[in-house]
Amino acid sequence: MNHILIALTVALVSLAVACSDSDSNDPLVDQGPPNPFAGFVSALYTDSNNWLCHPALADVDNVCASNLDTTLVFADGSSEIEPHNRDANPEVDCFYVYPTVSGDPGTNADLEQGAEEIFTTLNQAARYSRFCRVFAPVYRQTTLAAIVAGTFSEGAVVAYADVLDSFKHYMGNDNNGHGFILIGHSQGASLLKKLIAEIVETDEHLLNRLVSAHLIGSAVRNPDGADIGGDFQQVSVCRTSDQTGCVVNYSIYRQSDPELAEGLAVFGTPRNGLTAVCNNPAALAGGSASFNGYFPVAPVPGVIDALIVKRADGAYADSAAAPPLTTPFYAMPDFISGQCVLDENRISYLEATVQADPLDPRADDFNGEFVAFPGWGLHLVDMTLLMGDLVNLGDAQAESWLQNQ
Repeated sequence: MNHILIALTVALVSLAVACSDSDSNDPLVDQGPPNPFAGFVSALYTDSNNWLCHPALADVDNVCASNLDTTLVFADGSSEIEPHNRDANPEVDCFYVYPTVSGDPGTNADLEQGAEEIFTTLNQAARYSRFCRVFAPVYRQTTLAAIVAGTFSEGAVVAYADVLDSFKHYMGNDNNGHGFILIGHSQGASLLKKLIAEIVETDEHLLNRLVSAHLIGSAVRNPDGADIGGDFQQVSVCRTSDQTGCVVNYSIYRQSDPELAEGLAVFGTPRNGLTAVCNNPAALAGGSASFNGYFPVAPVPGVIDALIVKRADGAYADSAAAPPLTTPFYAMPDFISGQCVLDENRISYLEATVQADPLDPRADDFNGEFVAFPGWGLHLVDMTLLMGDLVNLGDAQAESWLQNQ
C-alpha cells in the first residue's frame, strides 16, 4: 500500500512540475503581481456598440478589420498593390484612443460612432492589426466646439474617465496576460499620458505588460538631455527598435514653417523647465530618414476637410489624367523625409521635407496644414506621414517583448 501511495505522490508531483514548466514558457499566462483590474466590469464597455475596434466584433462592425490595401505610386509613375494582412492569432494587443475629431455640439461628445471617429480610427489604428489585436473604445471626448469656445479643459474629466473605464474593462476581461501597446494622437495621446503616469507606472503588473506607448501629437516632456524623469518616472524614451516599456513621441512641422520662426508653435513646446520629446520612429537613433506614410483616398469627413490647406490632389500632379486608384489607400515611397529638431526657441519637433521632382508624374506636395489654428503645423497628419514606420516599430517591439517573457 505504501508503495502505491509513494508512486501516486511521485506521479502527482511530476505532473505539477510539468504543468509549472509549461506555464513558465507561455508569455500569455499571468505571472508575478496580480492584475489590478481582475473582475472589473464596466457599465459602458460591456456593450460592443461602444467599441470601434474589438476582437469580439464581427468584421463588418470592426473598423480595424477594414480593407487597408494600398497602391504604391513610385517616382517614375509606375505602381503596384500592397495588400494588408491581419495577423490571425496576435500575441500582443494595441489599445488606441483617437484625437479630437467630434463635431458634436457642447463640451463633450456623445457615445455614437460618427463618421469622423470611424475615419480617424481607420487611418491611425487599423494598420496595427498586422500584428496585434486592436481595442479602440468610443469615448466622450472633448469636442472641436470646445476648442472654439475655450472650454476644452473642462471636458477632460469626462473624457479621461471614459478612457480609464474602458482600459480597466479591457484589462479585467480581455487582456488575458497579453503585452499591450498604448496608441494615441493629440487628445488621445494626452489622456493616455495621464493613464501611464497615474495607473500604469504605479502598478508592476501593468508596467510589466507595457510593450510601448506611441503617444503622438501631445508632448511628453523630460529634463534637457534626459530620456526619463519628467512626465514619466519609469517609462523611458525609445531609442532602439528592440527596446520595450518605452515611449515614442513627436509632433511634425514642415521644413521652414514660418509660424515656427514667429514663435507661434502650439506643439513641441517646453514647459516648467522640461523639453518636449522627439524621437523619429523611422530613425530612433537620430538623423534623417524617409517616412513610410499611408494616405487615404477618401476625403476627410465633416467640417475638418474644409479647414485643410489644399496643396495637392492625391498621388499625381495631374489627377485628371492619372490612372484611377482602386485601393482605399495610396503611398509614395521616398517622397517625404525628416529628422528631429530642437530650435532656438526650444521647440522640439519632427521636421518634414518633401523630396519633390516637378518633372516626374507624382504630386509635388501633400496636404496637412489647417486654414485656421495658427501654429498647429502638420498636426493633422502626424500619424499619417509615419504610419508604416509606427507599425513596423510596434511589430519589432512586440516581438522583443515576447522573446523576453
